Amino acid sequence: MEIYLFIVIILIVFAISDLMVGVSNDAVNFLNSAIGSKVAPRHIIMIVASIGILIGTTFSSGLMEVARKGIFNPDQFILPEIMIIFLAVMITDVLLLDLFNTFGLPTSTTVSIVFELLGAAVAISVIKINNTTENLGDLIKYINTSKALVIISGILLSVVISFTCGAVVQFLTRLVFTFNFQKRLKRYGGIWAGIALTIMTFFILLKGAKGSSFMSNETSEWIVDNLYLLAVLFFLFWGILFQILLLFTKINIFKPIVLIGTFALALAFAANDLVNFIGVPLAGLSSYILGTQSANPSELLMGALNNPVQTNTILLLIAGVIMVLTLWKSKKAQTVTKTELDLARQTEGFERFESSTLSRTIVRMSISLFNGFQKITPGVIKKFVNSRFDHSAYTQLNDNNKEENSQSWDLLRASVNLTVSSILISIGTSLKLPLSTTYVTFMVAMGSSLADRSWGRESAVYRVNGVFTVIGGWFFTAFMAFTVAGVFALIIHFGGIAAIIALVLLAGYTIFRTQVLHKSREKEKELISKKALTVTSAPTAIDAWMKEIEQYLLLVAQNFSFTLDSLFNEDRVNLKQSKKDSKKMKKMTTLLVSDIFHAVKLLDMDDLKGERRYGKIIASIQEIHANLRSVSQRCFDHVDNNHNKPSEGEIDDLKSLNKILTDRVVLAKNIFATRDFTNIEEFKKSIDDFNETVKLLDENQLARIKEDTGGSRNSLLFLGILSDTENISNHITNLVNFCKKSFGTTQEGDKAK
Repeated sequence: MEIYLFIVIILIVFAISDLMVGVSNDAVNFLNSAIGSKVAPRHIIMIVASIGILIGTTFSSGLMEVARKGIFNPDQFILPEIMIIFLAVMITDVLLLDLFNTFGLPTSTTVSIVFELLGAAVAISVIKINNTTENLGDLIKYINTSKALVIISGILLSVVISFTCGAVVQFLTRLVFTFNFQKRLKRYGGIWAGIALTIMTFFILLKGAKGSSFMSNETSEWIVDNLYLLAVLFFLFWGILFQILLLFTKINIFKPIVLIGTFALALAFAANDLVNFIGVPLAGLSSYILGTQSANPSELLMGALNNPVQTNTILLLIAGVIMVLTLWKSKKAQTVTKTELDLARQTEGFERFESSTLSRTIVRMSISLFNGFQKITPGVIKKFVNSRFDHSAYTQLNDNNKEENSQSWDLLRASVNLTVSSILISIGTSLKLPLSTTYVTFMVAMGSSLADRSWGRESAVYRVNGVFTVIGGWFFTAFMAFTVAGVFALIIHFGGIAAIIALVLLAGYTIFRTQVLHKSREKEKELISKKALTVTSAPTAIDAWMKEIEQYLLLVAQNFSFTLDSLFNEDRVNLKQSKKDSKKMKKMTTLLVSDIFHAVKLLDMDDLKGERRYGKIIASIQEIHANLRSVSQRCFDHVDNNHNKPSEGEIDDLKSLNKILTDRVVLAKNIFATRDFTNIEEFKKSIDDFNETVKLLDENQLARIKEDTGGSRNSLLFLGILSDTENISNHITNLVNFCKKSFGTTQEGDKAK
């Protein structure tokens, strides 16, 4: 039994790890509506969610059976086979969820655990069938196919239903309240509060009655039998209470609705998804205990796992404490949360995802369909609907003029997201389906953002592609969970203890590497996200993006120098990194351009006249980036194709080119640092010096070509770099000149009007 005890210990360790990575991914389910709407300071939101998690863990006891018998038939497997299945599942789950957390993609812990159990059980079943006279048609004897199909179909169906319900309910709610909803709260606020809070209370009671570890059977049965009566009573109670508050106080009723909804979803997450993290290890522990009570554990069929289970409340609370601590500390949870905030935010801005052929096609089809629908819609209806969706009444809340503290959507939409998610999960629970709370909450949020016209022509293709990327990740989750768990089960079956140790070490190393990668990605995002999008005065906005130009130019010089040094050393790895770095600078270019647009919006019309050339400034920034990428690509292609290293003369000339470009960048950077465009004689002189150097280097290369001392590939590379560098230099000159015309100063720091 020592080997099984060893496996149980590993399962417990992985249970703790799985709690951490699982919470990091699923925090998006219950935090986003509150965080996106800025309903309260972050620590208040976290306290409410933490209480919900702790209470919710005590409601999850009954659902633990899913890990024991929901996917496969345990009475067909002996103890060693069951332990292999459980171990393969836990290793796969931790690795898979950690991978998604690293890249900030919300996925379903329910889908992952279901398909991992399915994959590992199928792998072991195939081995059993292969060792007997049975055939693959007998697989149905080992796998609970009917239950598995119900779970899978319920999860997939919830994606479509959640998106549709979120869009429809948000459209109708916005039609009633509009973006200027404060004026209509006294008329309809009590009704909406009654509906929303009744659904959330109904939801909490339903979750409590289904799986509580401390609620008596009589109490649970009474609640279930009287749910509809309770719903009517709660509607009257909440509706009358909040209508009175609206009439006699200045309370914003959406705040308690959103906070109660956050509590309810946090409770649902813990009650519904805790089985995904500790259900398998607890089932493994139960199996081990059964094995110790058997005279021949290696031949013991595990039919006892079919018996009802009631998990100890203390164990559930310990799991809850780990989940709460992770919620407060996890950086990856914030990364996953930001993905949904970016995709559903009301305002335009930097888009994390690029467009794709599929997203462009869908947007074009949607526009055509919408235009066709508009043609047959009476003008009075169109006018009425457009008036109810007037975005000019939307005021974005912001704290400390920082983008991460800005409101992504208003409290009305947050309340819709939570209300619709609650009722959909309630329905799924009543039908005994372990729905994916991630799928439901994410798709409701996407549907409501579509209905709220957050996906305008400026952002639709990027948002749609982002949604498809996340959904594609969900299918990837299912495929990888099934495949990897099956492969790991086979490895453990044939490799024994050595294979177990190797897989555990692999999991540890992989998690360490993803932590390093995540920190690197976060530093990169922090570097490119220091922008002025949320400032409210033109001078502050202009000052902010001029500081960004300083940083931008320095990064250009650093990347250029790094690329040439890597070329001289024929370092393909560094050149590949240089390519990636120059590509990443596209994000900074986009942010910089976005900030310029923001500054222009804040300027008075008088400040937009005359010699101000904002279009030229933007063009120069974009061209500098384009030519920098060209240099990186040229150098990488040259080394990647194993062409000859540049000659000593070419290297010396390129070093001279690098020095003079760096000198020009430093001079330009100093001008932007001081905001003083009146004394730029040294910068003007550097233009002539640069042009003379380029002319000399061009002549040197032509001489080498004539003397046939350099190959044609080297010559093409040299002249290409020379041309790109000249373009970079010219656009740096243009950038300084255009900014001088637009923001020239009479003395340091004094902006001319």
